[in-house]
Order: sequence, then C-alpha cells, then structure tokens
Amino acid sequence: MVSEEERDGILRELNHAVSLLVEYMDPALIPEVGSNIVYALPGAKDPADVAGVFGRIVNLKDRVHPVGEIGFGASDHIARVALTAMRFEPAVRSAANIRFSEATVELLKNLLFEVCEFDRTKEPAGVKTMDWGVAFCCKEGVPDAIVDRGAIGKEPMIRILGEDPERVARNIIKLSGRIKNTTL
Repeated sequence: MVSEEERDGILRELNHAVSLLVEYMDPALIPEVGSNIVYALPGAKDPADVAGVFGRIVNLKDRVHPVGEIGFGASDHIARVALTAMRFEPAVRSAANIRFSEATVELLKNLLFEVCEFDRTKEPAGVKTMDWGVAFCCKEGVPDAIVDRGAIGKEPMIRILGEDPERVARNIIKLSGRIKNTTL
C-alpha cells in the first residue's frame, strides 16, 4: 500500500518537472494534441496510479502552458506508456510525449539517446497501440525515446522515457536547446 506521503512526493516531483518545462522547453516540441508528462507510483498497475497534468500541456501564444493541475489519473495515453515500460524495467516510471519530426529524431540520435521505433502497420489486432508499441520497443531494454510515425487520424509522436520526471524534463530541455537552429 502506498502512503499519502509517497503520493504527495510524486506530485511534488512532477510539479517541479512541469515548472522546468514551462521555463525551458521549446514550445515547438508540443504536438497538436498537446503534451503530457507522467510519473507512476512504484508498482503502479493502472492509470489511476500515475500522476500527470489534467488537460495536458499546450503551446499557448508560443509559451509552454499546463492547462490544468497535476493529479493522479490525469492521463490515460501517456500513463500507459509508463506502465508498459515499467513491466520491463520497474525503475522507469516517467514518460512524456513531444512533437515528431525527422529533424528531432536525428537530434535525439546525435545526443546519443537510445531511440526505438515501432510500425503501426505491424500491430496485432485486439491490442492497444501504446501497449503493443512500447512493449515492442522495450524487449531489449527501455529506450530513452520511442518514435511513432502515426497513422491515418493518429498524429506522429515521440515519447521520452526515464526513471523520474525531472530526468524526462531535462532530456526534453536538452533537445530544446538544440532545436533553436533546426527546422522542425
């Protein structure tokens, strides 16, 4: 059983990471559907055990803007990314999504991030894309970034993974520092 103190600690750490993103993230990295960053409780099994930003993080007048407050159950999509990664490496409890571009993928590789990609056309019937795609990429260890080129009606996306939200935020900030002179 997780204590209230542990839950509060998760929220504090996630709040700190969101404040870093607000301060230093390049808003060009926010996808059309918005970004989110999550942090799961140790041993989390369900999106209700994963904290995120209600309403996501959006690009508002060229500024990074969290729409709502931070709380548990705020994300399903990015929460499932973290939950699936945790099945392979329990220490990797945080994830975020950023805008896809070929230039961003190249920058990630140049920064020596371990990058994996999955192909939605190979997804088996009856499974959720994020569960399958993340599991596909985590078979040999959890990568730093997972590339999803999207599909009809599905925006291409990059998911950044890490042990905690500060690490995920700092990796996004590193990337932000490199995109200033790059066309996304």
